[in-house]
Amino acid sequence: MLQAGQAAPGFDLPDAEMEAVSLAGFRNRKIVVLYFYPRDDTPGCTMEAIEFSDMQEEFARLNAVVIGVSMDDCLSHGSFLDKHGLAVQLLADVEGEVCNNYGVLHEKEHEGRKKTCIQRSTFIIDKHGTLRHALYGVSPRGHAAEVLKLVRGLGKCK
Repeated sequence: MLQAGQAAPGFDLPDAEMEAVSLAGFRNRKIVVLYFYPRDDTPGCTMEAIEFSDMQEEFARLNAVVIGVSMDDCLSHGSFLDKHGLAVQLLADVEGEVCNNYGVLHEKEHEGRKKTCIQRSTFIIDKHGTLRHALYGVSPRGHAAEVLKLVRGLGKCK
């Protein structure tokens, strides 16, 4: 598990428009809220994405960008964004490499078969690429508001 104070693992992943998004592209410019979620268009994931989208302007005022990551593909992300009018950027980690680097993968047994799943987790990365908060196993309801408070707190700690 990653911890606050560590350098955030870098990534280069495609978004719903199949445009590459890199953590390095935000360095010295934006705070990054990187949240990992299990699957597009499931109840908890939809709730979480809508809450983050509803607070998008507040995050932007704090010079923060919200990015969601799952192992769904770009087409699935595009449909999910369109269906719910989401404002967050979604990245496709189909191979699970970035999920693995952030320590959010776990095995789950379903109907006698083991399956690799994403543990809902959020990371707040400062403008210098340092993890300020690593939150594993979060609940989707109200999570965006909790994260917004933590991002607000970063400005007070400068």
